This record gives sequence, structure tokens and C-alpha cells, in this order.
Amino acid sequence: MPIVAEHLVGRAAELGAADDLLRSVAGGGTATLLLAGEPGIGKTRLLAELAAHADAQGCLVLTGSASELESDLPYWVFVDALDEFVAGLDPRRVAALGDDVAGELGQVLPAASGFARGGPGGADQRYRAHGAVRALLERLAASRPLALMLDDLHWADPASVELLAALLRRPPSASVLLALATRPRQVDDRLARAFERGQRHGELTRVDLGGLGRAEAGQLLGDGVDAARADVLFAESGGNPFYLEQLARTTGATVPGSPALVLGGVEVPPAVAASLAEELALLAAPTRRVLEGAAVAGDPFEPELAAAAAGLQEPDAMAPLDELAALGLVRPTDVPRRFRFRHPLVRRAVYESAPAAWRLSAHERCAEALAARGAPPAARAHHVEHAGRHGDAGAAALLTEAAEAVFGRAPASAAAWWAAALRLLPEAAPREQRAYLHMNLARAFMSIARIRDSHRELVTAIELVPPEAVAWWVELTVACAALEQLIGVHETARGRLADALHRLPDPASAEAVGLMMELAISDLFRTRFASMHDWAARAHAAARPLGDRPLAAAAAATLALAATFAGALDEADAARAEAAALIATLSDEELARRSAAAAYLAAAELYLDRYDDAAAYVERAYAVQRATGHQSMVIVGTTLALAWTMQGRLADARQLLNAAIERIRAQGIRQGRAFHLMHRALVAIAAGDTDGALADAEEAFALTRELDETFVSGWAALALAAAVEAAGDPARAEQVLEERQPELQAGWGVAALELLTRCRVARGEVERAREPAEQAAAAAAAMPVPMAVAWAARAEAAVRLADGDAAGAAERALAAASAADGASAPVEAAIGRVLAARALVEAGDVDAAVTELETAAAAFERCGAVRRREAAEQELRRLGRRVHRRGRPGAADAGGLESLTGRELEVVDLVVDRRTNPEIAAQLFLSLKTVETHLRNVFRKLGVSSRVELAREVERLRRS
Repeated sequence: MPIVAEHLVGRAAELGAADDLLRSVAGGGTATLLLAGEPGIGKTRLLAELAAHADAQGCLVLTGSASELESDLPYWVFVDALDEFVAGLDPRRVAALGDDVAGELGQVLPAASGFARGGPGGADQRYRAHGAVRALLERLAASRPLALMLDDLHWADPASVELLAALLRRPPSASVLLALATRPRQVDDRLARAFERGQRHGELTRVDLGGLGRAEAGQLLGDGVDAARADVLFAESGGNPFYLEQLARTTGATVPGSPALVLGGVEVPPAVAASLAEELALLAAPTRRVLEGAAVAGDPFEPELAAAAAGLQEPDAMAPLDELAALGLVRPTDVPRRFRFRHPLVRRAVYESAPAAWRLSAHERCAEALAARGAPPAARAHHVEHAGRHGDAGAAALLTEAAEAVFGRAPASAAAWWAAALRLLPEAAPREQRAYLHMNLARAFMSIARIRDSHRELVTAIELVPPEAVAWWVELTVACAALEQLIGVHETARGRLADALHRLPDPASAEAVGLMMELAISDLFRTRFASMHDWAARAHAAARPLGDRPLAAAAAATLALAATFAGALDEADAARAEAAALIATLSDEELARRSAAAAYLAAAELYLDRYDDAAAYVERAYAVQRATGHQSMVIVGTTLALAWTMQGRLADARQLLNAAIERIRAQGIRQGRAFHLMHRALVAIAAGDTDGALADAEEAFALTRELDETFVSGWAALALAAAVEAAGDPARAEQVLEERQPELQAGWGVAALELLTRCRVARGEVERAREPAEQAAAAAAAMPVPMAVAWAARAEAAVRLADGDAAGAAERALAAASAADGASAPVEAAIGRVLAARALVEAGDVDAAVTELETAAAAFERCGAVRRREAAEQELRRLGRRVHRRGRPGAADAGGLESLTGRELEVVDLVVDRRTNPEIAAQLFLSLKTVETHLRNVFRKLGVSSRVELAREVERLRRS
């Protein structure tokens, strides 16, 4: 057999690029390298060479590979890379990460399972797991740089895909090189997007590998292959190193016209297919059987599992295993008692060539061997899923248990195993058992953005619930209706709820109260606020006699929200106080039974302009989610974002919405995306970011055109009209408002009228502007919450100023500012002061105008409304007043932090706070290029070359 070169052939440029990144990491930076190419092109070999270079430079090198036939095993690629190393650590090093981090790691890595904590995981468990793995990588890189090599990512399981995408979005704040390899045409869409984003932002270096040239192919084949034969092999392989190596191992006799072999979705050339078949055919029967057992056991595999799969005792498998290693079909790894196949295509060829019925028995033997060693259900489920027989209740139970164990971290794996359990259930299985599996399958599908599939499974579960299980039937009905509300089919949802209420045997039960509350929320979506109030009042009255405190709290909170929208402020305030008192007495476990109580009360507080209280109840809702694993509703996040926007916490609101929008885009929920985009547009409007506001508002408005007319439509119209007006097109803004005529909740309807007033004033149509201004005044009188009063006063001020009543305009604008101050809404108060300043200038009181503009500019600065601050300062300059900059210039002749400008210091503080460049750009409302420019200047002034070095230098300078 010809001797194929063991050293790396060619790839000098590619290895040079990788070495550059290694040097960057050794200097304290973080870097990501992506090797992309077709199967066999040499990605794994180049990773191995890079690992050797990293090891020689003193890096900690950890390597892992995804596995094609184990793509249902959660976090497998990270387990393969990290678990053995973590197992060898002093447990105190893991414990030092903190109970929360160590506990999450225990759910991801078997080696840390001793730190795992029980209890439900919750919908955000996988996001907590991402943070825990990031913290582990940072700790591992604390003493020396870490090179984490992850191969074959085109086969990564969904949980690994999510985790890697999270690490790419927010890399570890330490000296870490992520070296990744994948086939670009088979990679998961989420990873492809993460790779593209990283490359676009300059955070990822991509190297596309092509075939070897003829001379390099000759070097790989070595002197044992003559030139003529090498020419043939090169032509047949296309310069693909694995194909060259495979062809060189056999005689190369190819039957003319022989078909290509398709392995794992990859078409292998006919000559290579024939070579693989010849190599396997030469094996003795016992050796071939051990190799087939290894293919079933996994890649990498342990000898005892390969022997069990092959139906042999372990000692009888060792000699064949030695023969396989000598032939180069398998090779030992750095981990004791663990072997890998020469190439994943070899494993796939062996697996597919084994008799199909024999494979079923082999998987069954693997599952039995794992059970005998005490492996958890999740480790056995992969084999049971393959080997389980229809009617095997034990197999169905094990798959169910495995799915429950991984659902919080790996919902895609849970979905596969719950679906497999359904397939295996005996025909005589109870209806409630099938309903339970369909219900959980719906939960899993919802978590992985298969919304329509989730809806189908919920409908099936509802049909299977036994008639006597009324509470469960109602719970599923409510969940199904909530999903229908989410995807925008509101009439269907309302019909489902009304029918369920009609069919209830006891119209005064807790289940009936729950349905009434859901009918109230259904009318909220449909902007039927009077009907919403009626249903909420009925639910509130029916809940009181039942003695169920969580239910009573939820009913009172629903009534508070409904009464607020109906304009019944006294009733809203009484219901709000009742709900607050009840919620204060509930434990997290009790509140989790009716999590809507905190969510709806937070929303009621928001629309009553009680932003601090709204934020506090959102925090309680999140606390319940963390403690009990119950998923929070969409309203929780958007309520907090709007409360923060009104409080002037613009960067926090934007960051919250950025993360939510990223998740919702992946889920494909158009209505949810529109609602969150609309909220982000409002944040941008408050900040004066017209371009960002227009982009989000246009997208939100377009999405709502595809849905039923709902309150989301009204909000989207308000956001778009405000963005368009800010961009200088009052005519189109007025058109949007008149076309959609948004019916908004509580005082926000006055905001729409104030905007319409300004649009007409800007167009010189003062007489037409009086109508919405008067309507705003009437609405504020009927609903005198602070912001309604403020917006109505601003509308009147705009009309008065256009009428020439400058003094009256100034008085009303200052009244608007005072009302907004009373609501603790600093940006809105500052907007009122800018309007007052313009009126004061018209009235001839320049000094007073200057005072209001300076107060407004300072407020805009504190809130991060940079462009509004700049506009206020421009007006000050027009009045001949010097603007005192908040950001001091850096001292050119000074050293250290004194050399930095005010803006550079802001960027530095956020880098120290571990914010990424996109996060810094969002928080400071800067472009990404501007942030990068500031960082380059900071690096130069402080003499550092990486973010990690920068953080260390800043810490040193501030200590000195």
C-alpha cells in the first residue's frame, strides 16, 4: 500500500491566517476562525495542525466534533470538547464559578452533573446554559489562552447550534480562539447567519478550502505512487485530500459506469465509492462486525460499547479493534479508551452497509449496555429511538423521561423523543397518556419556532383529554387560544374560548373564571375595550367566592387593566390596589399558577403612568419564571421596555428589545415581531434616531397589514406616523394616522391626537389642527392620567404657537413638561421644554428660553437621547449661547485615561462591562464604524491591542 504523507501538505496561506489569529489571542484578544469546505477537503487536518501550533505556544487546546448519527444528543459537540477536561478539574474550580453557573453546567456537561440542581428548567434555561458555558470558557482562559476547536458543525445538534450562535454573538471576554469547521452547504441556517454576521462585523475570519494542486497532491501521495498513477488519482479525486488518500489505499479498479455513493447527503465519486467498498470487503468477518458495532456505538466510540453493539464480549473485540487501527480505519484519541473513525464518511459507509435488521438489534444492545452501567435516560434515548418496537411501553416511558430531562436546554431533542414515544405507544395506551405527549410535543415545537406544528399538537391534545379532566381541558384550550392570539387569528381564538365556556359543566368554577379572563384579553386584541371590561368584571365577581388567592389576584389584575382601557379610573385604581395586595402575599409557586396576575398588573400600572410600579411587577414576573420555570408572556417584556422608555432608560429598553426581536425572528411569529419592532421604533423616536425608527416602524406596519386588525395595528400606525413626522414628512404621517385610525389604550390615544395636531400645524393647516387638539383635551379630561394631560397640553401649545399666542403656548408647553415630570417621564418632559423654549423666544423672553433648553439638553444627555440633545444645543447656539460639552476633550499631552475624550471613556466603560461593539453602538446610539474608530483611538492612546488588554489596563490605571 502506498504511504500517504502524515504531515500537512500545502495550506501554507490558510495556516498563516490561523497563526495570525493565534498570535492575537496570545496577546489577550478573542478571535474566531471558520474553516469551510466540502467533505474530505482537509478541514479536520488543518484544525489538527492548528491545535499543534496552539499547544506549542502554550495554549490550552480542547477539541470536539459533532457526529452525524448522534445529532439528537444535546450539546454533543461541546460535551465532546469539554467534558473530559472538566472531569479532571478540581471540583472547587467549577464550584468557584458560583452556584448558578455550576448548576447550569451540571445540566450540560456530564462531568459537572454533581452540581446540577433539580426543579423545572423553564423556557429560558437554554439561555442560562449559554451564559454558564461562556463563564466556563472565561475561567479556563484566565491563566493561559484557550483554543477551542469544534469540527463537523454541519452535524451539530440544535442545542449546540444555539449555544455556538450565542458565543459568536457575545464571545467570551478572555483570550479564546474559537476554531470552527463546517461544510457550508449543509450548515444550519442559524449558524450560517451567525457566521455571516461575525464576518460582516470583522469578528470572524473565514477561510474557504479548495482542492490541492497537482504538485501538492503528489506530495501527499508520496514516492510510492508513480507520476502516471498520481495523475489518474488526482483527476479522479479533484484534489480532495481524503479522496486522494482513500483511492491510494486500494487498487483503484473502478467498474466503468459505476454509480456514485451518497453518504449523509454527500455524493461520493464512483472511484472513491468503489475504493471504500473494496477496503471494507477485505476485512475478515469478525473484524467487519466489530467495525459495524463501532459505527452503531458512535463517533468517537468506546470499545465496550462497540463490542456490545457487535454482540461480543469486550475481550473478543480487542484484537479486531487493533487490526482496524493498524489498517487506519479507526484511530485512538487523546482520551483513554476512546477511538474515532478515520473520517465521518467511512463511518457512514460502514453503518449503511450493515444489514438493516442487524442495526436495530445493535442499537438495542447498546441501549442495554448503557442501562447496565447506569447511564441516564437521555444517554440511552438515541439508541432506544432506533430500536424501540411499536407497543413497547417501557421504551416509550424511557423516551418520555429523556425528553422531560432535556426539554429546558434542548427542546429539539425533546421534540424528537416525545414524537418517538408517541410512535411506540401501545394501541391500548390511555387517551390521557397520548394527550400528555401531544401537549409536551406542542411545548417543544413552540420552543423551536415550529408554531403551526405546536398548534396542531395542542388541538390534538384537546381532543384526547378525557371528559372528566375539566381543568386540564381548559388549560389546554387556553394555551391553544393564546397561541392563536399570538399568530394573529383572533376570531378563531375568541370562538374557541367562548365555546369552551359554554361547554363547562360549572359556570361558577375556577376554570370558568380563567376562560372569562382570557375572553377579556381576546377583546383587548380586538380593541373591544367595553366588552373587555365586561368580561373582566364578570371574572372578578366570579373569582371572589372561590377562595383561590392566585385566581383572585389574576382576576383583579385583569379588571385593573380592562378598567384602565375603558377609562374607568376609580375602578381601575381599586382593582389595582386589590391585585397588588394579593400578589404581595403569594409565594413564587402560588403566583406561577396564575402568572398573568403580575403581567396584567404591570401593564395596568404602565398605562396609568406608574412606571416604577410597572417595572417592579415585571421583575416579579421574571423572578417567578426563574424560580419555577414557567414561561413569561410576551406582554412582560414589552411592558418593561415601554416603562423603561418612558423613564428615559433608552439604552436598557433597546437592548431588551434587541434580544427579544432576535428570538422572535427565529420563531417566525409576525404579530410578535411587529409588536416588538414597534416598541423599538418608539425607543428610537425618544432618542431622536429617525433612521432607526423609520426602519423598525416601516417593518412593523407592513407586518400588521398581513394580519387581522388589532391593537397591535394601532400601535404600529402610531410608531410609523411618529417616525415619518420626525423625518420631516407630516403629510404622510397624517395619512397613516387617518388610514389606520389607531384606537390606543388609555392615555396613548391622546398621544396619537397630539401627533396629528403637530402634523397639521406643520402643514400650515391650523384650523384643521384645532379639532384633534380639542379632542385630546376632552380625552385627557375624561382620562386625566399624567401623560394624557401632558400630550393634550402639548397639542394645545402647538396650536397656540401657530396662532401667534406665544405666551399662551409657553404656558401650556411648560404645563405639559410639569405633567410629564409628575409621571417621571424625563424625555417627554424635555420635549415639552423645547417647545416652551420656542414659544418663549417668540414672546421675547430669551433668557427663560435658554434655561428651558439647557434643562432639556441635560435631560436628553442623561437618557442617552443624543440627537435630541444635539438639536437642543443647536437651538442654544442660534440664541448666541455657548454650549458646555458634557464630554471633556482628551488631553493630548496627558497619559492614561486623561488622554481619552468623554465619548472614548463611555466606550471604554462599556468594553470593561463586557459589551460587544454592536451592543455599545446600540447603547450610545452610534454607528458600528464610529465605535470601531473610538476603539482604535483608545488602543493607540493606551498602548493596548485587544479588548482584554484594555480592560486590564483600565483596571490597573483606576487602582493607581
